[in-house]
Amino acid sequence: QAMLAAFLFGASAPLSKLLLAEISPVLLAALLYLGSGIGLLCVKLMEKTVHGEQKEARLAPSDWPWLFGAILAGGVIAPIMLMTSLRHAPAATASLLLNFEGVATTLIAVIVFKEAIGRHAWWGIGLITVASILLSTDFTNKWGFSFSALGVLAACVMWGVDNNLTRNISAKDPLAIVTVKGLGAGLVSLIIAFSLGNTFPSLGVTLLALLLGSLSYGLSIFLFIYALRGLGAGRTSALYSTA
Repeated sequence: QAMLAAFLFGASAPLSKLLLAEISPVLLAALLYLGSGIGLLCVKLMEKTVHGEQKEARLAPSDWPWLFGAILAGGVIAPIMLMTSLRHAPAATASLLLNFEGVATTLIAVIVFKEAIGRHAWWGIGLITVASILLSTDFTNKWGFSFSALGVLAACVMWGVDNNLTRNISAKDPLAIVTVKGLGAGLVSLIIAFSLGNTFPSLGVTLLALLLGSLSYGLSIFLFIYALRGLGAGRTSALYSTA
């Protein structure tokens, strides 16, 4: 599950790079998350029609603060940072830098939530961190680093926060979690996009963005949450780094 989630998410950077030629970064972030929410809402409705009573645990009032935090960090801030950075960063470089999400997730899990990880995981963290530093270095810039690369890394940190907040509610219905995250984050980003004067592209491009979001964000996050249940945030993120 974690590996398939990684594959789907890994496809998002190069494909989003192509869509950025037609869509502004903030509007694309909105469409990607709306696509994930709409797609999984349809799955949720079909599941209810077929199976009747819900088998998964419902979200309780105490779960909503964790979910709201995850929506803000991983659903609004992170994708806007990534889409903005992708305009100036090569898609291949951005895809490799997205591995840093595993580092951020694992470090937050270890430091804040006291998860235990093994020696191999620490080696992985070290190697990914060194690779991220190398990919972020730009000797043609007077500052010595690439601002677009740092934007991708900042997005990874926000997704690391998101992953750990979601870990606290991963025992609840994953379809409901991802649907709420997608629709909530998409609507907030859409409001931001309209306030910035963004306009919709052609219908075909809009539908492609929604489809990409339903797979690379919706289905990917759904599988990620299932993996969190059995592996924990640290180990799941280590596998997710293959994205």
